[in-house]
Amino acid sequence: MAILLRAAMAAVPALALTALAASPAAAWPGPSARVTSTATLPSIPLSQFGVADDRGVKLGGIGSDIFPTGRPGEYWTITDRGPNGQIAIGSEKRRTFPTPDFNPVIVKVRAAGGVLKVEQTIPITTATGKPVTGLPNQLPHDEQPYTYNAATPLSINPNGLDTEGIVRAADGTFWLADEYGPSLVHVSARGRVLARYTPIGLGLTGTDYPVIEAFPAIYASRKINRGFEGLGLLPGGDLVIGLQSPLLVPNKAAGETSLTTRLLRFSTRTGKVTAEYAYQFAPVSVVDPGQTNPAELKLSSIVGIGPNTVLVQERTDQAARLYLADLRKATNLLGGRYDDPTTTPSLEQDASTVKLAPKVLVLDLNTVPGTQKKIEGVAVVNPWTIALINDNDFGMTDGPAAFDAAGRLVDSGIKTTLVTVKLTHRLH
Repeated sequence: MAILLRAAMAAVPALALTALAASPAAAWPGPSARVTSTATLPSIPLSQFGVADDRGVKLGGIGSDIFPTGRPGEYWTITDRGPNGQIAIGSEKRRTFPTPDFNPVIVKVRAAGGVLKVEQTIPITTATGKPVTGLPNQLPHDEQPYTYNAATPLSINPNGLDTEGIVRAADGTFWLADEYGPSLVHVSARGRVLARYTPIGLGLTGTDYPVIEAFPAIYASRKINRGFEGLGLLPGGDLVIGLQSPLLVPNKAAGETSLTTRLLRFSTRTGKVTAEYAYQFAPVSVVDPGQTNPAELKLSSIVGIGPNTVLVQERTDQAARLYLADLRKATNLLGGRYDDPTTTPSLEQDASTVKLAPKVLVLDLNTVPGTQKKIEGVAVVNPWTIALINDNDFGMTDGPAAFDAAGRLVDSGIKTTLVTVKLTHRLH
């Protein structure tokens, strides 16, 4: 961990910072890149993770995020809430949980010889050691869960987590980003939830762990399944948390068409938010040529680079780009008018009155042969090397054809793959 923190303390090159100051949309000269290694997760039945009936589902979803352990080829990863899909019943799209007893888990993996080997698993548990599960927390803030065929409603669980981002602190504890609240979850080295930080006024009760309302109330207006996704660790221990998509403020239509999402800076020392920034996506047709719907844009990964600099991934399910963003030059919105949902126009509708976090393009992954689709985890291994991991959704697809007549998974065939990419210019 000390090695990682020293690497993160390295300054962003003067060339990059000059470009950031000059033009937020500029691309600094380099780096281009090439894939140097690929490792694939073998088929591991989900029954090995305490699931009573895995319906033929294999371990997957560990590509929700990735964080280096400090040892060559070794990483911490995190699953999301588990296998889930959608089935249309009339005009309603129902969220299915084919293995409702699945429990989110931290997975340590090692890439060697083309294989992504599982070395350690740490289930996420409540204060009394019970599985948190991946079930939604409260209605109607979250979706009603259903069985695999969308026929029968399932119970909700206030403890449930849809984990997406992971970092490991210097003290050995983990911090996780969650999409439900959205929330930030502090977890012990053994996986026990120490505290869950949520938006003010969310009113989450009935949990078997402490809940602290810490984020601006407006964050409860996140789009369903698009809460906190990116999580980066800065030198000194602060976190940068990113919303996957713009807030639905003042309404769904505004959020679906907006290009402006938000980043929060959180002090792990005080347990408080210290800053809030506006971050603007590139046009969807730039990130993913041929795509026209801005709602397909997602912020899926954040990596702390310097004291105020982060690497941000913008993606669709088919394409991705990496940008270097400088938080020093962005307006601190915390506690201001854009945290008030009655402000018209909202930040999501018009961000022209604030200074966005300026950014420069580092790498267009569409131009790097051998990289995956639906990359959700990005790690900086060293100034010359990055690692990418995809979310394979546990091999699930949407619709009634996801399972056969016997209720067994019809696997998509998409594997969890970790790819190492060598840059031709130093990242920091």
